[in-house]
Amino acid sequence: MTDISPRKRPEIWAVANQKGGVGKTTTAVNLAASLGVLKKRVLLIDLDPQGNATMGSGLQKTELPYSVTDVLLEVAPIEAVIQPTQVGYRLMGSNRDLAGVEISLFERTEREFILKTALAKVEDQYDFILIDCAPSLNLLTINALSAATGVIIPMQCEYYALEGLADLSATIDRIRDALNPELKIRGVLRTMFDPRNTLANDVSQELSVHFGNLMLETIIPRNVRLAEAPAHGMPVMFYEKGSRGALSYLSAAAELVRTGKLKKGKSL
Repeated sequence: MTDISPRKRPEIWAVANQKGGVGKTTTAVNLAASLGVLKKRVLLIDLDPQGNATMGSGLQKTELPYSVTDVLLEVAPIEAVIQPTQVGYRLMGSNRDLAGVEISLFERTEREFILKTALAKVEDQYDFILIDCAPSLNLLTINALSAATGVIIPMQCEYYALEGLADLSATIDRIRDALNPELKIRGVLRTMFDPRNTLANDVSQELSVHFGNLMLETIIPRNVRLAEAPAHGMPVMFYEKGSRGALSYLSAAAELVRTGKLKKGKSL
């Protein structure tokens, strides 16, 4: 008998925070690698013109035959843009060409859904799709949030992180109301955490009160190996698999997989 049951959609997570310097790209790259280690089929999309996730995955952003820009402008099919890596996942890379793409897309109809439409052609090949977003609310980030089933929020435990919560809350609520009713917060991940810092512990407690069960139990520490790995073009799991950074991201990935059916997500 032919199986006519609908295919299960992958988890599509936008790794996003409107504040820069919180470990967003580090989180996207290392969660992708950790999910790969857990035998999941993973696609990482670099939606930041800086192309740091591309470089951190071992590909040269200046040598890409095609990039995510070609998908958004419909110059090349998404199948031609997705490339294999040596670090456990597939990648849709980016480079500085992405910086000017918004101007070209501005007059397009349904411009907020270009990425979602493209992903529909390949999403059944993956268990998880992660999208590394730029630290700003622009058309690229809106495309990511419109395509996503959930948002992973890396948060550094410092004063200014709390200040940005209102903006982040408003952004997610607006996207949910206007473009993507299924969008939810999938998890809040504390990054670059130093337990010796009193302020960091105070902010961590406030975040736990605010987010409740959306706060991941796993905490990503400040770690030299995490900082070094991008310079070698690889996730920390492949650079120093026994490091605290590698083990922490593996734990975070396992926690997200394990609690996937339990955490329903909610607005801020």
